[in-house]
Amino acid sequence: MKETISRYRTIGASTTFSGALGRRELMLLRMNEPATLDDYASHSPLSDPGVHAGLISDLPLDIPAVCRILHGLLIHEAWIERQGFDPAAFSGQSRATLPVSKRLDQLLAIDPRPLTMARPGELRALATCRDFALMLCAILRQHGVPARVRCGFGTYFSGHPYHDHWVCEYWMRDEQRWVLVDAELDEPHRNLLKFDFEPIDVPRTAFITGIEAWKRCRSGAMDPEQLGHGTTTGMFFARVNLARDLLALAKSETSAWDTWRAAREPHYALDDIALSLCDDLARRGEQGAVAIAPSLSVPPWQ
Repeated sequence: MKETISRYRTIGASTTFSGALGRRELMLLRMNEPATLDDYASHSPLSDPGVHAGLISDLPLDIPAVCRILHGLLIHEAWIERQGFDPAAFSGQSRATLPVSKRLDQLLAIDPRPLTMARPGELRALATCRDFALMLCAILRQHGVPARVRCGFGTYFSGHPYHDHWVCEYWMRDEQRWVLVDAELDEPHRNLLKFDFEPIDVPRTAFITGIEAWKRCRSGAMDPEQLGHGTTTGMFFARVNLARDLLALAKSETSAWDTWRAAREPHYALDDIALSLCDDLARRGEQGAVAIAPSLSVPPWQ
């Protein structure tokens, strides 16, 4: 990975003096290279805290502590009543994933106290699993830690055996591996869901990435009818999360694929061409995500 970074520095230096490559050419070259650890240590447009960078920098670089802080700032829409709060208190809020800078604007408008001070339930911001993942990702990137959001399926929720879900993944330098963190999981989740792992190191058997889920469905290791979101299941939804996982790896944490509810019956069935295309995307996987991303800009129902 360092070789890739050094090579781009060399290219950048040569263009400064020779003008051999323009900005567009450099961008095209960059899009065909896999993301490096340094890429994931820098912000995407969504993870950038903007004017709130100082607030994020002041938070501790301690993942259990950061997760506890997020539990005091955000509340998942599906857990409002389960935690004993009144849904009416959140009636003016949207479930849409916000850029971190906008999320911090919202949090401070609701309660201007330091982020380390847990808010009462009704003063937290309405969120989904992706918001928890994106906020943790932003905090880690602000501290220079390589981090990325992953889309896939959790096996520890009620409903589908493989439930549509988002988590954060960070590079643990000492162990030279990517570690999955589910920042949403707090004590009420543990008490109700009875999962037997630590949310700061989610096993790969408990969360299946969108890329891996597609491969398992195609090999017969997973039944696609057991994965999904609400009433939407099957290979259609496996394709949705394959695309969203690849885009998140390319640092596009939201995309047009989030409009999957707008798809209609013709789009639910995948023909041989679509299946083969997705097989190729899954095969190229993480290393190919940056190059793949432009081809995923428009889902088939748009």
